[in-house]
Amino acid sequence: MSPDDKIASVVNNDKIAEVVSSAASDIGSFIRAQREAAQVSVRQLAEKAGVSNPYLSQIERGLRKPSADVLNQIAKALRVSAEVLYVQAGMLEPSEGSQVRDAIIGDNAITERQKQVLLDIYTSFCQQNEAEAEAESGAQGEAEGVTTTPESKFHAITSEPHTSHS
Repeated sequence: MSPDDKIASVVNNDKIAEVVSSAASDIGSFIRAQREAAQVSVRQLAEKAGVSNPYLSQIERGLRKPSADVLNQIAKALRVSAEVLYVQAGMLEPSEGSQVRDAIIGDNAITERQKQVLLDIYTSFCQQNEAEAEAESGAQGEAEGVTTTPESKFHAITSEPHTSHS
């Protein structure tokens, strides 16, 4: 390895460490904000989540990056979606519609119960719209003489395109 390669390696490792540190800090700040919004002490959250008080404190200060399992435990203790914590930690890409969920969960002006009710309503609306869109596309297919069943959708997705051999 040449001296230039060693320098590049050190620079890349420093950048990686910086990104990891930044992600740890971001998730830690987010957890702290959620904990404070829930008016729970570090000690209380640590106990509910089944982690040590010092470890949770290190997570909040961005010194440690929690595993997915620990994030799941913290999410349950805070009564927030584990998905939101995974996204904040950079472990998961945001899903469609998660900005609305993030806004609801991150809003400190409403209680945890109110957040859950809003999330339930939002999810219900999304499911209803999806069902209506599927019914509408099915009705169009029937009007054109095409019926779509789950099986036909599966075959359409899995079968290779047919090419004509003329």
